[in-house]
Amino acid sequence: MAAATAPSTVQRIRVLSDRCRPIAPRMTRSRMSAPAGTPSWLRSHVRRPFGGSYHRSMTETVPAGYSRPEAAKRAGVEVDYVGRLVELGILGPHEQDRFSPGDVRRVQMVRSLEGAGIPLDRLAAAIHRGDLSLDFMDTATYERFSALASETFRELSARTGVPLHLLMLIREAIGSAQPTPDDRVREDELAVVPFIELQVKNGFRPAAIERLLRAHGDSLRRITDSEADWWRSEVITPRLQGGRGSAEIAGLEFSDQMTALSERALLAMYHAHQMHAWTANIIAGFETLLAKAGLYSRLDRPPAMCFLDISGYTRLTQEKGDAAAAELAEQLARLVQRTSVQHGGRPVKWLGDGVMFFFKDPGPGVVAALDMLDGISEAGLPPAHVGLHAGPVLFQDGDYFGQTVNVASRIAEYARPGEVLVSQEVLAASEGAVASFTEIGPVELKGVSGTVRLHAAHRLN
Repeated sequence: MAAATAPSTVQRIRVLSDRCRPIAPRMTRSRMSAPAGTPSWLRSHVRRPFGGSYHRSMTETVPAGYSRPEAAKRAGVEVDYVGRLVELGILGPHEQDRFSPGDVRRVQMVRSLEGAGIPLDRLAAAIHRGDLSLDFMDTATYERFSALASETFRELSARTGVPLHLLMLIREAIGSAQPTPDDRVREDELAVVPFIELQVKNGFRPAAIERLLRAHGDSLRRITDSEADWWRSEVITPRLQGGRGSAEIAGLEFSDQMTALSERALLAMYHAHQMHAWTANIIAGFETLLAKAGLYSRLDRPPAMCFLDISGYTRLTQEKGDAAAAELAEQLARLVQRTSVQHGGRPVKWLGDGVMFFFKDPGPGVVAALDMLDGISEAGLPPAHVGLHAGPVLFQDGDYFGQTVNVASRIAEYARPGEVLVSQEVLAASEGAVASFTEIGPVELKGVSGTVRLHAAHRLN
């Protein structure tokens, strides 16, 4: 990716919520003030005419609202469903039977709660007793809960010229079920369309666009899943155990601030990853141009794939339980992440009882493997064994494929606890590595045709 054109991609995460806010006629009302001396957490819950809590300034812009059919359409439900929520007291229309964007989000949330098996009458009873509240859906943080737009995927494809299957892929990448062509697009999905449209207009291959969308979706899903678990363990569960109600938990003063800081941190880390990736692209491009000009000759070394497996991991899980296995995985992740990066590699994926790595240069990969085994031993973790093989690989969707990967995996399986085994290809490309090698000889590996010359790697004395 060229650094000169990348900012349009970077901004996509930051502006997603702002670009997806519902469009409705708006009017200004004065804020209702809480009595002097009211606790800060309670002041944030003074009710306003359109429901929810007052925040921030002394005057605030309030939507004039949607009619009942408009609210139902934006929430993706039938008008009768909105009527039922009104009858149950879960939803309260405002003047002239108008509904706010927060009401639309409440309808969507109630529909999700009902889909999860919570009966509407029980939900209504809990709300009436004050045990539960959906007022937090009015806050700015929850504006990211997007409503449905008026346009279908088919209509959007005809208007933009973006292939229909790419538009429908947006919903899959976000983590929802595949839509039909005549399903309506969500407003947050509309914010992704200009990014795809620009790629299509500039001749990007559909397969490449799809791979990037899936990578974005999968990576962000893992981030949000981890974030949700973090918030549940550190905020929701302790406060519920302490007797707090849903209104107090949802109205915590630091939640909006935490959300903003979290998004800022996410962008900062994204930018840092881009710096590393763009630098690698720039180096590769300069090397190619200088080589064409006869001014530079790059040493052509194949990359290495490395597999590290923990011995007895399955037995440990069975004997000590999942919690012990999870703690082991966390310790291992910290150790191998640091060590591999120090030697120019990176973890590609976690495999339950081990890790797969990519090293651009096989020599440092061998040294990294030796360092990782030493670190694992010093940390008191179960012994590990490592296998490395060098050769061409195929990179796709954030993963590596090909015979090189398969052979490296089989070498790791063959290695004994505490052993680093490498192929002849790794040895040949490891000139200058701070390691020595002892030949084991030709070995038959499971699933690999012919024999593979293996060598045991050791630290230099």
